[in-house]
This record gives sequence, structure tokens and C-alpha cells, in this order.
Amino acid sequence: MKIAVNTRLLLRDRLDGIGWFTFEVFKRIVAAHPEVEFHFIFDRPYSSEFIFGKNVKAHVIPPPARHPMLMKIWYDWSLPALLKRIKPDIFISPDAQISLTSSVKQLVVIHDINFEHFPQDIPKVYTDFLKKRSPRFAEKASRIATVSEFSKQDLITTYQVNPDKIDVVYNGANTDYRPLSSEEKIQAKQEFAQGEDYFIFVGSIHPRKNLQRLIPAFLAYKKRTNSAVKLVLVGNIFWQDDQLKESMTEAIASGSILLKGRLGSRDLTRAIGGALASVYVSYFEGFGIPIVEAFYAGVPVITSNVTSMPEVAGDAALLVDPFSIDDISSALEKIATDGALRESLIEKGYKRAELFHWDKSAEAMWNCITKAMLK
Repeated sequence: MKIAVNTRLLLRDRLDGIGWFTFEVFKRIVAAHPEVEFHFIFDRPYSSEFIFGKNVKAHVIPPPARHPMLMKIWYDWSLPALLKRIKPDIFISPDAQISLTSSVKQLVVIHDINFEHFPQDIPKVYTDFLKKRSPRFAEKASRIATVSEFSKQDLITTYQVNPDKIDVVYNGANTDYRPLSSEEKIQAKQEFAQGEDYFIFVGSIHPRKNLQRLIPAFLAYKKRTNSAVKLVLVGNIFWQDDQLKESMTEAIASGSILLKGRLGSRDLTRAIGGALASVYVSYFEGFGIPIVEAFYAGVPVITSNVTSMPEVAGDAALLVDPFSIDDISSALEKIATDGALRESLIEKGYKRAELFHWDKSAEAMWNCITKAMLK
């Protein structure tokens, strides 16, 4: 059997949500199925760390596809030509896009369709591209995987996809996340928060992540309580509107908020493990991996009561209205002052984390592949 996989988001030291899904799931699938010949397809030079076994053959085809025009060329011209030569039994694309011109059987992983609900959050050229082509991807694909029951229902409602065509494949979390010792927590506070207790946000700096409400909520909590607690922001800056840019600039200048940029895996595990709580109050998510990472790390979680986040968090997080600055601010104070609540959420988080493991994700994904092959 030959399986071709879109691996263009496997980027060394630059793995984000979809990249981590691709890495963790296919590393396991490749190891579990040595009888399969895998063809990994990149759009630029790749790192050897992403060639997970002797049964993997790598291909690089141009152009590097990051702009909609280049994506269209890559998926509808370069990719079909390569697939015609490889002759795979199936092509799997974890990044929500497939070829509209190839006759090869295709399985697409659509993590979410946030652009359908909040098109203003990304540049118009990307919104127009995705809104035009994504329904066609969902229709053409032989099978669809998605990362939550919420996203499955969203695809059914928005694109009228047959429910029987969609499988839910939950994300996992890196098992390097673990509770820190008391000494390690002191070191983390010194390194990441000037020696103070801190809340942590992990994710891209992007309007959908709701920092434009988290920041004023945190500053209101600080003003109300005169607390020395810091807010540490970890992640790359993607798109930010003027309101977000202004609030971040002022808050960082005040010294209350610390922007750390992207951290490597080792530093990130320590930064999360040393936090008073992880705060993830997006107003739209297909899953929300940082919620599970905090569970693994033994850190309480504040997250949103909308889209997929209650599904992932269960009873193991403090849920807030992401559109209410007052609600977010009150939750920060509650977590900071109520030790019993923190301990309860930590214990519940450990149990909740057992539901989300990359081994389970890989098994579910293989089952999805098997169904697609039978069609």
C-alpha cells in the first residue's frame, strides 16, 4: 500500500497546531505500519527529523505555498503531477486543503472553519480563498477527519456534510509536560516572570485568541487587587488589529505583561509548569491544545465557555464568557486567591488529560484512513 501525506507544515523549530498534529500522528502511524510505503510531500527543503522511518520517501515540490495564489498552484498543479507519478492509494492532507484537480482518493483533516464565522480576523485575501474553496474540499474529499465533536457539527451545519463521512480525531499533548517541583517553579518564576507568580497564555498573537479582552481583564484585576502577579504571553505575532496592538504596547510598557515570543519545547514546558494558571480565552477554537498541555503540567486552566473548549475542558477548568472582560477578570482573581479551587482543578485536569493522548489520536486517524480506503 502507498500513502501520500501532505507534510508541508512540518517545519523545524516552527511547529504549530497543525504541524504538531501531523508530526505526532504520523510519527506513530509510520512506526505502526512498516508494511506501508509512505510518501511525505514538502513545499520546501525539509529536516531529516521528519522522516520517521525507512518506509518513508520524501518529495519536495514547488512553489513554497504560503500565499493563496501559491497554494492554488501547489495543490492543483504541482501536487497532482507528483501524485500521478507516485500512484498512491490515498492522499492525506492534515492542513484542511486538498487538490481539486487530482483523481486520487483524498482524506482531509479540517481542524476548524473559524473563517466562516469570524472572517474579519484574517486578511481578506485568505478569507476569500478559504470561503470559496473549503466547501469544495469538504465535498470532494472521500473522508474528513476533524478534532472535536464541535467542529464535526460545524462542518455538518455550515457545509451540509454527511455526518457519516466525518470522524473525530482528538488532539493529544506532548508527554514532556509534567508538574514541576517547588524548586523548579521558583526557577521558572525567576526566568519568565521576574520572580513573581504569573498567569500564562500560550498561542499565536492573533485577534481570535482574544488578547484584546484578556489584557484589559488582567489589568483590571491588577488594579482591583494591587497584586504583583504578571501575565506572560508566549507565541509568535501573526495578525493583530490596531486595538490589540495598542493594548499590548501599553501593557508591556507598564511591566505587568511580559511578551516572550516563541519558546522551544524545553523552555515552554517549564514556562507552563511554573504558572499560577493557564489562561486560554479564545472566542473560537476547533480544539485548544494548550488546555490539555496545562492539564499534563498540573496547572489550573481558565478557558472559554464557547465552541470546542467546554468539550475539551469538561469539569477540569474554570469556564468564562470570552466576550466579557469582567468575567475573565473575576476568574483571574478567583484562581489567584482560592487555593482549594486550584488544587481541585489540577486533580480534575490530571484525569481529563487521560482522554487526550497522541497514541489515541494516531489510532483514531488510522481507523479513519481505513474507512476512506474502503470507499
